[in-house]
Amino acid sequence: MSLMDRIKAKAKADKKRIVLPEGAEERTVKAAAILLKEGICDVILLGDEEKIAAYGEDLTGATILDPKKADCLQEYADTLYELRKAKGMTPEKALAQMQDEVFFGTMMMKKNAADGMVSGAIHSTADTLRPALQIIKTQPGVTTASSCFVMEIPNKAYGQDGVMIFADCAVNIEPDAEQLAAIAIASAKTARDIAEIDEPKVAMLSFSTKGSGKGDMVEKVAKATARVKELAPELNVDGELQADAALVEKVGQLKSPGSAVAGHANVLIFPSLEAGNIGYKLVQRLAGAEAIGPVMQGLARPVNDLSRGCSVDDIVSLCALTAVQAQKK
Repeated sequence: MSLMDRIKAKAKADKKRIVLPEGAEERTVKAAAILLKEGICDVILLGDEEKIAAYGEDLTGATILDPKKADCLQEYADTLYELRKAKGMTPEKALAQMQDEVFFGTMMMKKNAADGMVSGAIHSTADTLRPALQIIKTQPGVTTASSCFVMEIPNKAYGQDGVMIFADCAVNIEPDAEQLAAIAIASAKTARDIAEIDEPKVAMLSFSTKGSGKGDMVEKVAKATARVKELAPELNVDGELQADAALVEKVGQLKSPGSAVAGHANVLIFPSLEAGNIGYKLVQRLAGAEAIGPVMQGLARPVNDLSRGCSVDDIVSLCALTAVQAQKK
């Protein structure tokens, strides 16, 4: 059984309410029908009811809601105004903004009318995350929201039975040392809670291993590694490490002797978004890995972002994963 099969089984065991704000988009409607048929989660579709019905999918059991006509629209707008009035929000702007499906879906979580949200098939990452950061915000004690991909490598040569975490690949463009440390700690939690990795082994990646290279980027990763050790001393973390030192035991023990992480890493923290995004796509394409995500980390409620090139199966998978995240809240 693959990791995704196990995630779907967990989702079915304790069904959560997942809101899909792109409810009138064809792939989303088809995914909703599959989610309902397989009993993975309860589905809330936002959008024009006639457009949704026109696809002819069996949506028995779904909640279908048009924000522009919703009885709770004014209540939600009033809440948004109160949350954002110090930032220049007006009642009129709040009412207009709450008619946007992504803002409305996010407010549903704030009001405990939904447990998680999946968007991004026709919205940018920024358009998906902005309402979340404004309305539900980050978890207590978390200053940096981030993302990761759960990677499942077919030949199982790396990670735990082929499963690894790659972060950050979608949100933080040039994280500083403090942000990198937060990303590492959040990614270790995702490794345990979602990817079923028993013992996260976190490699802080660089083009240098233990001072073999010099420069600001190397110093940033070394500082981030030290900060992780301060904040989460129970974590197995090592850095800075080159990718081969993180993954290949012989190389790892040569370059970082005695390390519990070098050569055995299952959580890879990239020094920048550029490196992370390139890295996960190379592994996905060249190694045939399944890339699940991006999975958002650190938010008070689970909100996950799809690629605009996503398939119906991608939406189903991310909804299942979001439901499991919601179980952990």
